[in-house]
Amino acid sequence: MKTERGVSIDNPNESWLESKGTWFTYVLLITLGHLVILSVPFLKTSTAWTLTNMFHNMSMFIFLHYLKGTPFQTADQGKSRRLTHWEQLNNGEQFTGTRKFFTLVPIFLFMLTSFYTNYDGIHFVFNALSLLGLSLVPKFPQMYKVRLFGLNKY
Repeated sequence: MKTERGVSIDNPNESWLESKGTWFTYVLLITLGHLVILSVPFLKTSTAWTLTNMFHNMSMFIFLHYLKGTPFQTADQGKSRRLTHWEQLNNGEQFTGTRKFFTLVPIFLFMLTSFYTNYDGIHFVFNALSLLGLSLVPKFPQMYKVRLFGLNKY
């Protein structure tokens, strides 16, 4: 009798963002979120784009760079307990396709936001600070396992 052997990973947090449809769903959620913000009657289009960009960057910072551990019991003996989701992604390997995708999407969203705000100076400053402080700098390889000011240390 022939038996199939399945592949098991110690921590599902390492690979679920690579699964089929995850990237499409992520972009779809950004689009739907923008449409919800855009549907608020008293907001200008430029303000809606800036809010979309800032909400996206804040939520991804919290989800990828602030929350630590896994939402389920893993077989890795607690090794991922003190790691953020970004640090667990692809088992900590840098410059993978998934990491590049999740780095390029905020940059593309920033470029779209800058275009639709007609390159207004105030919107640009808020969007650029949000992009750099919440999306790009925490993704640098030099920030791996770094906790600034002791925040989120434990």
